[in-house]
Amino acid sequence: MFIQNVKNAFVLSVLFAICLGGMPLVGFAQESPLTMTLQKSPTPGTLLDVHFQDAQHGWVVGAGGTMLQTKDGGATWKKAPRRTNMLLTDVTFADTQHGWILGQNGTVFHTNDGGTKWSPQVSGTNSMLYGSYFLSPQHGWIVGARGVILVTQDGGETWDDQVSGLTADLFGVHFLNEKQGWAVGALGTILVTSDGGASWSAQATNNPATFFDITFTDAVSGWAVGTQGTIFQTLNAGKEWVDRPRACGSPCLKPADLVNIQFRTQMSGRIIGERGTILMTEDAGFTWQEVEALNTETLYGLSLPDPAHGFAVGDHGTILHFSPTPSDPASS
Repeated sequence: MFIQNVKNAFVLSVLFAICLGGMPLVGFAQESPLTMTLQKSPTPGTLLDVHFQDAQHGWVVGAGGTMLQTKDGGATWKKAPRRTNMLLTDVTFADTQHGWILGQNGTVFHTNDGGTKWSPQVSGTNSMLYGSYFLSPQHGWIVGARGVILVTQDGGETWDDQVSGLTADLFGVHFLNEKQGWAVGALGTILVTSDGGASWSAQATNNPATFFDITFTDAVSGWAVGTQGTIFQTLNAGKEWVDRPRACGSPCLKPADLVNIQFRTQMSGRIIGERGTILMTEDAGFTWQEVEALNTETLYGLSLPDPAHGFAVGDHGTILHFSPTPSDPASS
């Protein structure tokens, strides 16, 4: 473990040095390091998010109140009883039992039994809710349209409004601990808090892109992704955000919007987005490989339950399962 930590620290220090030097950090390879299969979906509707509590149990949400569940690692998906006709945008679990689903008109559903029963919670807003992050079954944040940020410290029994100081839509949120967190959204917005959200301030990006998601792999290393292939990285907790532009390719096409980013470990991460885009890294983002798409359906939701499995969902009921190919070191 000590050797691995030293290796990780070395890789990140190299990234930081290159970053300061202004050299490009993104590289793309032609090989397909993932084995991908389309899973049979019980709906043709748009699916916006997926979350696995463990390797076997997962949930998907989407348009028209769609809720899907698997209990066998995605081999089969079944429709769960419909609780609403509202658009559902986000599903997350703090542990195997406590989960939340968000959506249109301030919709919040909560389960404390792994999804056997979902009950509505009063969010106190009519805004569209887009993203969430929970540190524990009691403590979490929600972000949404028009700068909405909500926090709960009692598992969603009550939701308190936090002042973001802006009206731009917010799509993603990530907290490292009870004090330090970030939220991202439209018009190049990256907000940071160091007091649990009692106050939020903007971090400079000098970019008008809409950021859809943000994640941190440790206290200083973070990523944000968004429209037209935008990938931003920080190695100093957001004091500086560095644009890592994506190669245009040949023929040169408009870069795909990037919607969701997750890291399974500090070294291993995935990005999904428009036109079936999947990018992967196994070296803390020093290089990103573009995986050949199975189709051109836009992917919105991503879940990485364990080293062997990943799932993405998107347009027209798409449910995609991917795993490392046998030649990929991550599969060993």
